[in-house]
Amino acid sequence: MSAGIHDLLGSVGTALGAEGFPTTIGLPPARGYVVLVVDGMGEIPLRDHAELAPWLSRLPSVEGVSSSIPSTTSVSLTSLGTGLRPGVHGMAGYSCRVPGTRQVLNTLSWNAEVDPLLWQPHRTVPARLQDDGVAVTVVNESRFADSGLTMCSQRGVPFVGADRPWERLEAILEASQGPRRTLVYAYEGRLDHAGHGHGVDSREWRDLLTTIDREAAELRDALPADVTLVVTADHGMIDLPTEDRFDVEEHPELLDGVQLFAGEARFRHLYTSTGVESEVAARWADRLGERAVVLEREAAAERWFGPLDPAVRGRFGDVVVASLGDFAVFSTRHFRVELGLRGFHGSITPAETRIPVLVAN
Repeated sequence: MSAGIHDLLGSVGTALGAEGFPTTIGLPPARGYVVLVVDGMGEIPLRDHAELAPWLSRLPSVEGVSSSIPSTTSVSLTSLGTGLRPGVHGMAGYSCRVPGTRQVLNTLSWNAEVDPLLWQPHRTVPARLQDDGVAVTVVNESRFADSGLTMCSQRGVPFVGADRPWERLEAILEASQGPRRTLVYAYEGRLDHAGHGHGVDSREWRDLLTTIDREAAELRDALPADVTLVVTADHGMIDLPTEDRFDVEEHPELLDGVQLFAGEARFRHLYTSTGVESEVAARWADRLGERAVVLEREAAAERWFGPLDPAVRGRFGDVVVASLGDFAVFSTRHFRVELGLRGFHGSITPAETRIPVLVAN
């Protein structure tokens, strides 16, 4: 089995000399590490625009590393932070059911009265590395300090708010000073926002990729020589046509037996009435044909999520719909805002799931 984003921080821990972490991704030993996550910078979009990111594109990359599935920020960052697959940590998608209720939790905005420490009770890899004597710091935008996603994925270590690129650079450099072993997790979100709003090949996205390339090179130049920089991503992204989008509200027969509709356009979770899961799955598969992979929950877990912890099983759809090609399932009733987007991710295609692991010593 190829490596996943859930393997990365544990492998960094091994490279820092920490005990008890698997070494799935081979990384060079170092006194310190900085892991910079560029949201949305999948391996394929990066390679397709290599001329816009000459410094990043020249770095050696660990091949064959994938995001979590669904290939979306909240799921992949929780996998990164916990070292666990979605079937265990229970972050099921951009939005998912709160078991035992008719409520849908948005796992980015955290719109429900759900305690993130109960939602995701496993200790994070950063906290475990801190136990081993590594000085770990999270550097991210101030508004994320106490967010549900931060509590699920990076809790247990110091958080430094940095709202501008120069503030982030200063915070990373300060946290990376020796002689102690150090690990800094840092997050860059501008590229993902540009991709959603304007598209992966837009002028806005291209300009930001060039900016991020320059900023990453400046970071490497400023870091101590005994600190290794890893630049990675949580997922990739594709553009979808704005015309002829599939609106499930125009096909009401597909919603027969569906109690809740969640996920996101490229990866839908369908929560059905008891006993009609197979009927719903068959109806969706017949209607969508080669435009999507439609699976019931257990088959999807075996293929994508990993074994399901019974405590989180109900968060995953009874039926899941993974879109292929330039197709996606929209809902003018439940997710109207998605109709205004250009770039998407979440599904199983290589452009969405393949992520770079770029190593700069």
